[in-house]
Amino acid sequence: MHKIWAVVRREFLDKVRTRAFLIGTLLFPVLMIGLSLLPLLLNRRESTPKRIAVVDGTRGDVGMKVTEALAAARRQGSTGARYTVSRVPAQDRTDAVRDSLVALVGLEQAGSEALDGVLVLTDESVDAGRLTYLGVNVGSMGDMNKLEGELQTALKLERLRRAGVDPFIAMPALRPVDMVTQKVTAGKLSGESGSTSFILAYVMGLVLYVVMLMYGIQVMSSVVEEKTSRIAEVLMSSVTPFQMMLGKVFGVGAAALLQLVIWGTTATLVTTYRAQLAKLFGASPEAMSSMATMKLPSLRPDLLAVFLIYFVLGFLLFAAMYAAVAAMCNSQQEAQQAVVPVSMTMVVGYVTMFSMLNDPTGSLATTLSLIPLLAPFVVPVRYSLAPIPLPELLLSIALTFGAMLLVVWIAGRIYRVGILLHGKRPKLREVLRWVRA
Repeated sequence: MHKIWAVVRREFLDKVRTRAFLIGTLLFPVLMIGLSLLPLLLNRRESTPKRIAVVDGTRGDVGMKVTEALAAARRQGSTGARYTVSRVPAQDRTDAVRDSLVALVGLEQAGSEALDGVLVLTDESVDAGRLTYLGVNVGSMGDMNKLEGELQTALKLERLRRAGVDPFIAMPALRPVDMVTQKVTAGKLSGESGSTSFILAYVMGLVLYVVMLMYGIQVMSSVVEEKTSRIAEVLMSSVTPFQMMLGKVFGVGAAALLQLVIWGTTATLVTTYRAQLAKLFGASPEAMSSMATMKLPSLRPDLLAVFLIYFVLGFLLFAAMYAAVAAMCNSQQEAQQAVVPVSMTMVVGYVTMFSMLNDPTGSLATTLSLIPLLAPFVVPVRYSLAPIPLPELLLSIALTFGAMLLVVWIAGRIYRVGILLHGKRPKLREVLRWVRA
């Protein structure tokens, strides 16, 4: 056992001391903090109201009403005005007034007279519902959606008035339906919405796939490097091939698990203490209140346990495959071609995850959960969406564990012969003979 531990220690330290591991481990927390504070950063970016001139070519009071609606708009999570609006009457001379104001758009030399955009109103455009906006921020989908939303309400009111309908009666009837979804777990409300549950499931599946693939390739590269450099032959004098393979798989897996623990801890801290982080960046009380009430997906202890169990089982299963395939190859290029079936199996597991997102309790999801090669990807995602009966969960774990032991045993028998074999890559018939021998 101490010989396996020596190999584990060597592989673990070899991986965690690399620059790529340190950068990858630290980059994720930075991204998590950045994404969690993105609403705050956007709120700061909008601290200066957009200066808009309304070219009013209409004959009624619709231009005045649109101007008042834009002036009353407020930024999300703040009491500050979103727009500074000025109305310019332009009956029968809309084009001339528009051109003169466009000359001030984005012109810093104009000082206080500079504009961010020009909104053109005519009776024809109001009736057709097709307004013209000329501005420097037209490439921002967020800004345009917010501006269009404010104009929609004002124009609906105007069209209702022109049709002889009382807006105060019609507008409540035209209000869109906003369905609030909340997840129920074991007969209790979890406080999570349907969208947050989906986000959590998607992120978990993506992390499992990326980490298993990335560290599985590292196992493969390490085996090929030791074989081509003849280091493996030297190590064989101290450890058996099976001990060396297990130590390599466990060592790289421990490095991957360490990285996942750091990422998971960061995600938990960021989602739990998001408002406190915002305060460190000087967020306003309104922004902090908005961020504190925003419900983020949470990683429950039972879900975290399921996630880690299937990560360990899945990694040992696929890493053993990578090690066995690499032991049969004589170069990195040859290994990359030979390992395609293993990588495609992982891709299938990742893709099948999406097939049961709409029905996590159906027969298809149940069947996929009992297939050992797919269960490491399917079960954690499925468990995050809906509870899995304990007998079914234990059966899935037992089948995956049994398949992992079988794969490790087969991989060990292939590894002990392939690691010392040089020359032409063996055929499938020869590999089967190694397993039986």
